[in-house]
Amino acid sequence: MASTRNALEEVSLNVDESMGLRRSERSPQLSPVSSAKDVGRRPLRTFGSVEVDRIIPDPAQPRTEFESDEIERLAGSIRAHGQLHPIRVRWEEAAGRWIIVTGERRWRATKAAGLPVIDCFFVEGDVTEAELREQQLVENLLRTDLKPLEEAKAYQSLMDLNSWNGKQVAEALRVTTSRVSRSLALLDLPPEVQQQVDAGTLPKSSAYELSKLSDGKAQSELAAKAVAGELPHARTVKQVNQRRGKSKRNPKDGVQLTFFAENGMRITVSSKSKANYHEVELGLADALEEVRHRIRNNIKLL
Repeated sequence: MASTRNALEEVSLNVDESMGLRRSERSPQLSPVSSAKDVGRRPLRTFGSVEVDRIIPDPAQPRTEFESDEIERLAGSIRAHGQLHPIRVRWEEAAGRWIIVTGERRWRATKAAGLPVIDCFFVEGDVTEAELREQQLVENLLRTDLKPLEEAKAYQSLMDLNSWNGKQVAEALRVTTSRVSRSLALLDLPPEVQQQVDAGTLPKSSAYELSKLSDGKAQSELAAKAVAGELPHARTVKQVNQRRGKSKRNPKDGVQLTFFAENGMRITVSSKSKANYHEVELGLADALEEVRHRIRNNIKLL
């Protein structure tokens, strides 16, 4: 009987509120005590399921190619075990669809598995294009099969969007400056050489060495020999050095640069041959890595 009176009282209060009336003496009702498993747990408004057909890929996503065999393997796993990790999406009013921020591979596999819906985290609020690209690149960098040119173009995109240099991109993504610099150098290669790198027939390390040449014809010629197996990496380095004149160095062609730090230290960079600032940056980055290594290993200065 008491429970009936409580229910009627609650209905009465709701009716009064719907008519614009409110009883000031109404006191808040205490919630029942939750079970132990619910302590510290709460639902998220930014998480839920969406029909897969209501979601579309981001056309500016750094990753542009997906292996069909890889997608099918993941689809089989999803059929057997379900979706283990949600994707992240944002609403695009103009398209009238949810746009994938991260997780396009999982979305493709979910579609291939024939599932009607997919679990998502919903990105709310204003997110700049630069922030989206950074999030996508961070996720893609965690994957070992991101193609070299996809990585390089993503770095360049972040630089253009934020007016950053290579060092700022490296700091934002927590990667080494040399990794960014070497990757960006691939964008200076002729298109056919870039295709060889993406196809995996030309090693990325050899392609970087070829980028040091200013002659596109020479780059293509050496790349063709490397792809044919006639030019291993060590010989590629030697050929590049010879064509740059390193075998016949003139002491007057060397480089000597001095940089002054705010703490009063002076850093000197020297080279017996000609060098550009891109190469200077790589040298300084390598030196910085060595200094950090010595700090981690508690190596004392003499």
